[in-house]
Amino acid sequence: MQVVGISYDSVEILKDFAERESITFPLLSDEGSRTIRAYGIEDKEGYPHPGTYLVVKDATVHAALFLEGYRDRHPSTAIINAAKKIGS
Repeated sequence: MQVVGISYDSVEILKDFAERESITFPLLSDEGSRTIRAYGIEDKEGYPHPGTYLVVKDATVHAALFLEGYRDRHPSTAIINAAKKIGS
């Protein structure tokens, strides 16, 4: 399993963010939002729905976890439990 983050922010913004927040997994820039649109995860205004998506090797989303607000994320235990369900 590989953890990555993806955002429409530029490489420079993501690099600064990763350094400031001590993020050790890759943050990928989708500046043109092509990947975001391909997965159909944008809202009416074209912004991606912030959340956690579990994507398997065939590039399909097998789980999507959301919380209220754009800053909150699920704890790692919730993500691990969702990943275990995919594997079963």
